[in-house]
Amino acid sequence: MPIIKSSIKDVRRTKTRTARNSAEKNRIRTAMKAVRASKTAEEATKTLKIAMQVLDKAYSHGIIKRNTASRQISRLSSFVHKLKK
Repeated sequence: MPIIKSSIKDVRRTKTRTARNSAEKNRIRTAMKAVRASKTAEEATKTLKIAMQVLDKAYSHGIIKRNTASRQISRLSSFVHKLKK
């Protein structure tokens, strides 16, 4: 445990930020799994829209990088388009 007051506060901040980031990452994983688990094209399109919003929000919060979000959205979109055929 740190002794310096600012370091103690930093430990607290890190703890809350870590919890927030891991919750956001879990939200991302859940949304992506929902898209992949959908059976029909209609269901996949609905879940894709939600997953895109979740990924965009995670990017804007700094949880993931822009290219990572774009890549995941692209992969999910191609999966959904293959379901439509």
